Amino acid sequence: MSQEKLNLLYEKRRKIEEGGGQKRIDKQHASGKLTARERLNKLFDENSFVELDAFVKHRCINFGMEKQEIPGEGVITGYGKVDGRLVCAFAQDFTVLGGSLGEMHAKKIVKVMDTALKLGAPVVGLNDSGGARIQEGVDALAGYGEIFYKNTIASGVVPQISAIMGPCAGGAVYSPALTDFIYMVDQTSQMFITGPQVIKTVTGEEVTAEELGGASTHNTTSGVAHFIASNDEDCINQIRKLLSFLPSNNSEKAPIVECEDNPNRKNDILNNIIPEASNKPYDMKEIIYEIIDNGDFYEVQPFFAQNIITGFARINGESVGIIANQPKVMGGSLDINASDKSSRFIRTCDAFNIPILSLVDVPGFLPGTSQEYGGIIRHGAKMLYAYSEATVPKITLITRKAYGGSYLAMCSKDLGADMVLAWPTAEVAVMGPSGAANIIFKNDIKNAKDPKEMRELKIKEYTDEFATPYKAAERGYIDDVIEPSLSRIRISDAIDTLASKREDRPIKKHGNIPL
Repeated sequence: MSQEKLNLLYEKRRKIEEGGGQKRIDKQHASGKLTARERLNKLFDENSFVELDAFVKHRCINFGMEKQEIPGEGVITGYGKVDGRLVCAFAQDFTVLGGSLGEMHAKKIVKVMDTALKLGAPVVGLNDSGGARIQEGVDALAGYGEIFYKNTIASGVVPQISAIMGPCAGGAVYSPALTDFIYMVDQTSQMFITGPQVIKTVTGEEVTAEELGGASTHNTTSGVAHFIASNDEDCINQIRKLLSFLPSNNSEKAPIVECEDNPNRKNDILNNIIPEASNKPYDMKEIIYEIIDNGDFYEVQPFFAQNIITGFARINGESVGIIANQPKVMGGSLDINASDKSSRFIRTCDAFNIPILSLVDVPGFLPGTSQEYGGIIRHGAKMLYAYSEATVPKITLITRKAYGGSYLAMCSKDLGADMVLAWPTAEVAVMGPSGAANIIFKNDIKNAKDPKEMRELKIKEYTDEFATPYKAAERGYIDDVIEPSLSRIRISDAIDTLASKREDRPIKKHGNIPL
């Protein structure tokens, strides 16, 4: 081969790798962002990234586009290794025409997603784009449509992770919204359907881009995003951590990590963690940290619907999804946002063969007109549906309150829990002692010389007899009442025992979850 041909190849690659040129790269750095290539280099193990379709070019001839050189079509696609495991990825290059999406840009993304499906590998999308390439008109729109379709086909087959690392507006937001997890970088990323200017024109509202669709907004208020990162590097490191808890595809299990934390470790601190007064709060995370390996808990949506906790951990080296009521926030009651948050997480764990551990201390669904008008019935039903649908190992531990329908919604035996354990402090009942006594002993209280004293007496009577785990255990709804300090041992054993679980369901196209 002549040196001339090689030099031509080197020159073409050099131009592509330069992206939008040094001036635009400097501008990217000045705004606190890494370039697309720098991001991919941090995501993948050293020298493992293989680029695909670097030479792809657009074919638009409108608005002077035929004269436009667009290196790599404004997106870098390929595959590589993350901690030795195959991962596919694309990174939009904001230095090249603002990372705008045209026909061929979209085809590159669709192709790498097809590759991921064939190989059974996760897909990571690093989004940093000004949106659709207006010059390409309906071709750009069709490109978005193809990506959305592919996101949907890949859903539940391979993990899909989106990182919003710059602007993401209009139709562009829907591809990340269709993926399993969304990361946002604080102060440098935004997501919105219509921007501040359009909102001001249409509704008269004045709002900044950050207030409207910044990382803080979507992590706390809307619940659109799952994680917030302080900068690009932190974001990439978090993605690598998340991938370690997930399998490569739906036919595999998550990698088992060698466990240095004794699965037979007792946790004596748990014997005294529940306050004497049943209305006194405590931090459920303290229980989680004690039970899991090395206290390493990766919380999902930590700033949204904080009355319920969701996240990944390991128990005896095996990846586990944890859903837990948080008594510190709203007494641990379930509301619309908590129902949506937990339902989505349950279905993600089920799709990717990750056992589910539910920690229960729930007094009920949150009462009030705003909840009823907002459709708490519909939203709460999602939890019942998600737990019932899930066929992965399901372990439930009741620490304190387990009242009424909210207890069922936290995966009771009746919803298919494989192992239900309870602490002696558990209160499994249709409702709390106070409300139950008012109904059951209504006449006794009404006819008593001192109704107040009688009421207190009957509440105590009901509490001693029924606000315990033993009635439920007598009926077989609880498999065992255990000493709290043995929780890690018993849960670890349950996960190990349930590893061979098989469960067949009726053949159907798909169920109809109440959305």
